[in-house]
Amino acid sequence: MRNALGLMLASVVAAVVIAAGGWFYYSSRADQAAPKTIAARAADPLPAQAKLAAKDDVATTAAIAAKPAAAAPAPAPAPMPVQQKSTCANPNALGVSRVVEIDTTGGPGFGFDHFKQFDFLTDKEVVLTFDDGPWPVNTPAVLKALADECTKGLFFSVGKHATYHPEILRQVLAQGHTVGAHTWSHVNLNGKKMTEQMAKDEVEKGFSAVRFALGTNPAPFFRFPQLQHNPAIVSYFGTRNVAMFSTDIDSFDFRKGATPEKIIETVMTRLDKLGKGIILMHDFQKHTGEAMPALLARLKAGGYKIVQMKAKTTFQTLPEYDEALLKDLKVPTSSARPIGSVVQTVSQ
Repeated sequence: MRNALGLMLASVVAAVVIAAGGWFYYSSRADQAAPKTIAARAADPLPAQAKLAAKDDVATTAAIAAKPAAAAPAPAPAPMPVQQKSTCANPNALGVSRVVEIDTTGGPGFGFDHFKQFDFLTDKEVVLTFDDGPWPVNTPAVLKALADECTKGLFFSVGKHATYHPEILRQVLAQGHTVGAHTWSHVNLNGKKMTEQMAKDEVEKGFSAVRFALGTNPAPFFRFPQLQHNPAIVSYFGTRNVAMFSTDIDSFDFRKGATPEKIIETVMTRLDKLGKGIILMHDFQKHTGEAMPALLARLKAGGYKIVQMKAKTTFQTLPEYDEALLKDLKVPTSSARPIGSVVQTVSQ
């Protein structure tokens, strides 16, 4: 009995000793591992302030990233359209000797039949001008003759004709000629029944029609039909900054019985006497187109030089006349309906 009791007591003591030793061993191991635990905490995510600083660095880098050479350069602004100088295929062409730019402020006048102030042409210099177009066959014939000699003219378009044949007038502009206006319906602005308002309407509607046909503003150049200068409109052009054109040499190509030969002789006889000047012709007339190749050849043989007149600015039409013109022409206005109510996909 005593032996059994002693054996049990010895077992209890042994268990206590083993437990104490185990506790001491694991406590020591935990203390040795403490530095690793601290290191792991140091690797935790950055505090809020550090995160903000890192984000700012990324944003700044992104903003500067466009500067290095490897990055795509910023697109350059689109250049203004420049009319390229065409090359003349004719080595012996009449060409253009010089181009003059006209400041139309105040409504200056040109052509000694009515205006004496601006004598800008020198000896043997001429300006080619054409009235009443555009017109099928006749205007293209004039354009071809001018193109063959690589020279330029000044066209005064009748508004109605411009709306009839806008494609021809656009061709005039595309070939580098200057385009002005010649009233809406070629009416005499000094007629007995013509009021000042009616004359103004003829002028402004004519310019609006030319603008409509060209798709851009014409030159602020105007010639009175039949060279009938209405005093009220002359003053009005001073406020609208429109240059007025008369003539020095009238071809009389509109007269009954006019032939290409007569037109050429009329022009050259007068020109040889004056020595220079603004020539008045009509691209509306069939015989003028027929006369042009030989007339240009005569000018070249006579040592004459062509001067082209351009305007410093374009003519700004009045909105009320633009709107009235579109209404008269019954030009459809764009629909205000949303696209979804007009166009729908029904199969795909």
